[in-house]
Amino acid sequence: MSRKIDALSRRKARVRRALRAAANGRPRLSVFRSSKQIYVQVIDDAQGKTLASASSLDKDVRSDLKTGADVAAAQVVGKLVAERAKAAGVTQVIFDRSGYLYHGRVKALADAAREGGLEF
Repeated sequence: MSRKIDALSRRKARVRRALRAAANGRPRLSVFRSSKQIYVQVIDDAQGKTLASASSLDKDVRSDLKTGADVAAAQVVGKLVAERAKAAGVTQVIFDRSGYLYHGRVKALADAAREGGLEF
């Protein structure tokens, strides 16, 4: 199990290094995916502040979902974070997949955030 955790942390660090170089002052759309839920934040790394966040545990989202761990939940959370980011004045972000493969729930969240108006 330790090897898996080490591999994930190395992948995560490699992705973050590349993002820092390519960000050009844009906030980071960071995804965390657990086995039961999905969480996303828009983070301004220059100030160290979270500008917007959403998860499958939000009360208005949780009642509509069967589970927080499927593609449908990721799509709802992606649209919600896009609305909240636009309300905070953010339209351009850089996508931080946190070492997860761009597939399944992570891809569904990214596509829904793009449909919601975020550019990345």
